[in-house]
Parts: sequence; C-alpha cells; structure tokens
Amino acid sequence: MPDFPLPGAAALAPLAEAAARADELGGLQPGQLDLLHREGWLTLLAPRAVGGGEWPLPAVVRLEEAVAAADGSCGWFLTLCAGAGWFAGFLPPELARDILAAPRVCLAGSGAAGGWADRDGDGWRISGHWGHATGAPQASHFTFNARLREQGRPLLDALGQPRVRAFVVPARDVQWQPSWHSIGLRASASHAFGIDSAWAADAQAFDIDPARATAPGPLYRFPFRALALATLAANLLGLARHFMALAEPVVQARTTRRGDAGGAVLAGVQAQHQALTQARTAFYAALDDAWRRLDAGQPLEAGAAGPLEAESFRLARTTRELFAAAYPACGLLAADPRSELNRVWRDFHTATQHALWMG
Repeated sequence: MPDFPLPGAAALAPLAEAAARADELGGLQPGQLDLLHREGWLTLLAPRAVGGGEWPLPAVVRLEEAVAAADGSCGWFLTLCAGAGWFAGFLPPELARDILAAPRVCLAGSGAAGGWADRDGDGWRISGHWGHATGAPQASHFTFNARLREQGRPLLDALGQPRVRAFVVPARDVQWQPSWHSIGLRASASHAFGIDSAWAADAQAFDIDPARATAPGPLYRFPFRALALATLAANLLGLARHFMALAEPVVQARTTRRGDAGGAVLAGVQAQHQALTQARTAFYAALDDAWRRLDAGQPLEAGAAGPLEAESFRLARTTRELFAAAYPACGLLAADPRSELNRVWRDFHTATQHALWMG
C-alpha cells in the first residue's frame, strides 16, 4: 500500500448519503460534486507542475475503489473524469495549465473515434458525434478521438487505416445531448455529445503514447490500456464490496430459516467473498509491482503490463461470479428498485458493460 492519504468512511459519507437521490434524479448532487472538487480528486492524475495532483497510481486506484464502494455513480464519475485529466500529461504544458485553471475544472470525453478533424490552416475543423461522456453536464472541457482528413481525403497510417488523434476542446464548443438511460450508474450522467464545425489549434491535438508525454513522471509512462483496466476494475471491486456488505446479513437471515439447504447457499456466497478477497490481493500486488518498476526508472512496455491486465480481468470475472452467487440468495429485496441492494446491483451490471471488458 503506497504511503498516501486515503479517505475513511466518514469522509466519504456525503457521497453515500446522497446516492439514492442522485440515482433518482440522474445526476450527482451538489454535496457530492463539492466534495470531489474540494479534495481535488478530478485532477489527481494531472501533472503537479500544471496544477494537478499527480498522485501515485496505486493510491488513485485505491481511492477509486473506496469512492465506488460509497456510491457507484460517484466512483464512475471520478474514474472517467480524472482519467481524462490524465491526458494533461500529454498536452503542451501551457495549454494544460490553462485547462486546469478553469473554475471547477472537469474533463469528460469519449475514446471512440466519433468524428472527423479536417486540416484548416494551423489547426483542425472538427465535427462529429460521440455516444457517451461521463460527467458531460459538469464538464469544463471534453476530450475525444477523431479521424483526420486533409482537403476532404482521409489521412492514413502505415497500415492504410484512417489516422486518429485525440483532441481537447472547451465545453463551449460542444453540445451535450441527454441520452443516458441505463439501468445503473444513472447519476454518472454519461450523455452523448456533438461538435459542429469547431476549430481547434494544433496544440489541442495530442497522442496518448508514453513516448509523446510532455510530463516527466512515471504516471505518464504507464501504458494506457493497463491504466484504464486497473481503474475500471477498482470500480467493480468497490461495488462488489458494497454489495456484499449489504447482502451478507440478508443472506444470513434468509438461509438460517432453511436449515441445511440454506447453509449450503450461505457457504457458497461466503466462498465467493473469499475468492474476491484473494483476487483483490493479487490485483493490488500486480499494480504495486508495476508502479515500483516505473518509479525506479525501469521501462514498462505494454507487454510488461500483462500481469496487471490479467489480474484486472481476473478481478472482473470474480466480481461477476460473486454477484451471480449472492443476488439470488437475497430474495425480492434485491429486485426492488427502491432498495440500496438493487441500486448497487444495477450500478455493477452497467459498469461491466464497458467495452474494455470485451478483451
């Protein structure tokens, strides 16, 4: 465990207390947002030199687990928006500093190549539509991928495929569109957004590549896929821990009334909980080992991050197995959309639909 301050349950209480209301209204509540901004958590992955927190990645992932355990939507909002803030380490420092100086800065975005960027002078003319951007209503800036064109012709890479670059633009250039109707993570407000012929300077285009990082720290040498998988896995872990804290007393009470048959059900749920504990330990061991190597100046190419990616997938699989075992044992309370059990179940099964979990 890295020596870095992490909040306890009392500090996270405002997130949990507003969770039901946020889920009902489809957006994080003022007290939740105030806490995220006050603590600087939405910029904890941005370089310290330009105004970010530049936390060690193991501390970031543990924080995201804790926040997700308090409220799934808050955990998802923090993970995706802070993740977009990480891109500040790949921007020109002057631009990154200006972005992070924005009042209540929050970066939302999409990894899909949902639009086109046409060469226009010393910049790009951008138009397109992107399907999901967590935190869109709160965003001060948006990041996204776009395919490149020049004089109407797609620019191609060495494999003959359309070239794609990432961009960052201020929210004033974006029109977000209410489109988030998922059963869970409702308060994450992961709405669609569009851009209609907005101009972006060359400096607003960047490459998510450790070799192209503009910040020197180990955080910006971490392979993107491994970082994304680890942070998303932390959300599944936090949600699974929250669910088990609610479910185990319910399962205990229901199975006690069923004698031996109930005991077998309870034993199965407890075995899955133990498997989760083991998977969590292995996951953090892989994360901490990868971080120690980078922090010591050793290279960590994408292939060398394989153990962390494998443990992230193992953790995701274990959380799914836990929900599959525990949910049926909770009875109709877990099926009631007004219950906390059901909200956590809905949040978890929405989080598992992220494209990265397809492998």
